[in-house]
Amino acid sequence: MAKYAGHQSLIKRAVFVYSTDQLDYKFSDTHPFNQKRLQLTVDLLKSIHALDEADIVKPRSATLEELLLGHDIRYIEAVKLAGQGKLTNKHGEAFGIGTEDTPIFPNMHEASAMIVGGTLTACDYVMQGMSQHALNLGGGLHHGFKGRASGFCIYNDSTVAIKYMQKKYNARVLYIDTDAHHGDGVQWSFYDDPNVCTVSIHETGRYLFPGTGAVTERGSGQGYGTSFNFPIDAFTEDESFLDVYRTALREITEFFKPDVIFSQNGADAHYFDPLTHLYGTMNIYKEIPKLAHELAHEFCDGKWIAVGGGGYDIWRVVPRAWSFIWTEMTDQPIPTGNLPQNWIDKWQQESPVTLIPTWMDPDQLYEPIPRKAEITEKNHQVLEKALYQIRSEQRNC
Repeated sequence: MAKYAGHQSLIKRAVFVYSTDQLDYKFSDTHPFNQKRLQLTVDLLKSIHALDEADIVKPRSATLEELLLGHDIRYIEAVKLAGQGKLTNKHGEAFGIGTEDTPIFPNMHEASAMIVGGTLTACDYVMQGMSQHALNLGGGLHHGFKGRASGFCIYNDSTVAIKYMQKKYNARVLYIDTDAHHGDGVQWSFYDDPNVCTVSIHETGRYLFPGTGAVTERGSGQGYGTSFNFPIDAFTEDESFLDVYRTALREITEFFKPDVIFSQNGADAHYFDPLTHLYGTMNIYKEIPKLAHELAHEFCDGKWIAVGGGGYDIWRVVPRAWSFIWTEMTDQPIPTGNLPQNWIDKWQQESPVTLIPTWMDPDQLYEPIPRKAEITEKNHQVLEKALYQIRSEQRNC
């Protein structure tokens, strides 16, 4: 394992990367990707006194050299021109911009480079021993490709950050993606790389963008066996989701033995999310960061970097779900009971839906799923198939 500078007594427990500049990544007032969720989450954490100004680190902008770690120069130049109003939608389509999913907006290069720079800031804090953990909720844009935007994602901050950690810190990275959409852009960037292991637990691509992420996508060449996909069935509930997550993550981490854990924390597997078909509740978002935290200390001397991702019910779901990541990172008690009334009063007047007044979801959030046993069994088969190679190698040792 790579060695890193810093003494435990001098390391901050965690840093929170944030500035209002991250809100500039905005396609339109009606686009489902809405970074106002960052503002809502920060305000919620401050309302319960879980986040202080001393915890917050401002993101920097990624340099051209850094962006080139994950993207082509022609693509970067196209993004710059688009943001200056000098690229038509027709010409932008070849680069995935100017589309319905990823429309052009002013200064899109600068806004996107700030998202990437925020994740790089998080990486440097952890890898240089200035903090054990770091959280950049503005990041997690996992659909971006080398020369093309996709699925609301212009620059892929996770891909750039992992390549950055490889180049600067010689790190062996475990990437964990619990977004309801397959982490395709990151997977394909490291598909033949034996020193990056990608794990994606997502709704099956049968009916959901991007349609990839089958169990059979295992990597290629020297990277074969370091790509793991768990395409769970639509209408999957908490128990089955967490069974796949806990079993898969522990076995894969023990198998891969990373230097650092990098987790993407999309909050769109929730029942309320308008773009997906999973039936998760706050229970999964309370549990997801717990295991990532535990494994980081067990295998990586605590090195854990987390980013945001999807999450399209920005009022009822994302602020609560993402708050759990920060309280877990900082060893604070899991929030329980009611949300602060001042937060509810402040944001209810803007919210188009009635806010959930409690940290956990109400009982009987949805009608019972008649296919629960069948869905659970399907997901278990996916789990067994994806982990078959690891278990076979262990038996032969």
